[in-house]
Amino acid sequence: MSFRPAALASRRILAPSFFTPSSVSLRTLATATSSSTTTTTSKDGNPGTALVFLNMGGPSTIPEVHSFLSRLFADGDLIPLGPLQPVLSKFIARRRTPKIEHQYQVIGGGSPIRHYSELQARETCNLLDQLHPSTAPHKPYVAFRYADPLTEDTFLQLQKDGIRRAIAFTQYPQYSCSTTGSSLNELWKLSKKFDRQGSIEWSVIDRWPTHPGLVKVFAKNIRAKLAEYPESERDNVVLLFSAHSLPMSVVNRGDPYPAEVAATVYAVMTELGFANPYRLVWQSQVGPSPWLGAQTSRTVEGYLKKGVKNMVLVPIAFTSDHIETLHELDLEIIKEAGEAGKGIKRAESLNDDPEFIEALAEIVKTHLEGGERASKQNVLRCPMCVNERCGAMKVS
Repeated sequence: MSFRPAALASRRILAPSFFTPSSVSLRTLATATSSSTTTTTSKDGNPGTALVFLNMGGPSTIPEVHSFLSRLFADGDLIPLGPLQPVLSKFIARRRTPKIEHQYQVIGGGSPIRHYSELQARETCNLLDQLHPSTAPHKPYVAFRYADPLTEDTFLQLQKDGIRRAIAFTQYPQYSCSTTGSSLNELWKLSKKFDRQGSIEWSVIDRWPTHPGLVKVFAKNIRAKLAEYPESERDNVVLLFSAHSLPMSVVNRGDPYPAEVAATVYAVMTELGFANPYRLVWQSQVGPSPWLGAQTSRTVEGYLKKGVKNMVLVPIAFTSDHIETLHELDLEIIKEAGEAGKGIKRAESLNDDPEFIEALAEIVKTHLEGGERASKQNVLRCPMCVNERCGAMKVS
């Protein structure tokens, strides 16, 4: 399984696309296809193109929490715990399970990320059938690292469905070895295990931090939230762009994630005309080791003490709601701030926003027309990378 940039070998994949007339918008297509089901095969038996949405995932039900945490803490790509990782991961998962179960119970009994991922993948494929018929039918799949549907189960389903062409589409807009890298490493491992002959032709959309469609939806959601403040206060509301943090050990080996998140923030602020003061902050630190800061919670506390009352939290690295937005931002930070935090709000997540799904379809369409296996940036290892599996995946 190779993710090196190269022209795709298949003439079918490189065939010219049938462009949608300019008078027909993506929104029109989304409305027309929203109730339809993506066709499994074409009339000539062609299984089409699989679109595999990659993400961390989350437990859809409370009983899934422990297994989710066990897999998460066992992944050294995400949380490096050293040689004792197999032992420490079990210990940490066991200790944290009751607390995390309670948090998921509070937000409705589970994570909504599977619901939104499946919806986003399905609707993106519906649009692509119209926008890029030469690679249709497009079939949606979801592959999670730590929750159902697990990457291995999805890989086996691809084979069962007779898929010969697949696009791994990361749902982390900004690349990190801990997230996209971990998902791609897992796909590479599975291909070596289950598909030694390379019967599935893969390509990768490995990052999209400044895609215009993504930027416009973020900006739209921020404007909507700013409109809830009195006009006299609106321009002084502080925008806090919050992204999941990383251990400094990961950052210091050259992970591109902080720079790519910052690129998204700058692009969004450019779209907004830099009309408000802003900061990039980081959330969800785990354990005592140093993590990338400043932390979102401490930033909010610090600004409240300095007399800054109006703030909008923007989940800038997430494509849908999950525990980090619904519990950590909404409850732990905003609700617990009480009366002092009545001026703190959160911008809506991307979720099922039709404009966001249009952006996803455009990203895939551009990828299909470009004919590359992956971005050039994907080939470059972190300068201090010590992950041999990552190295083997990038050169195989």
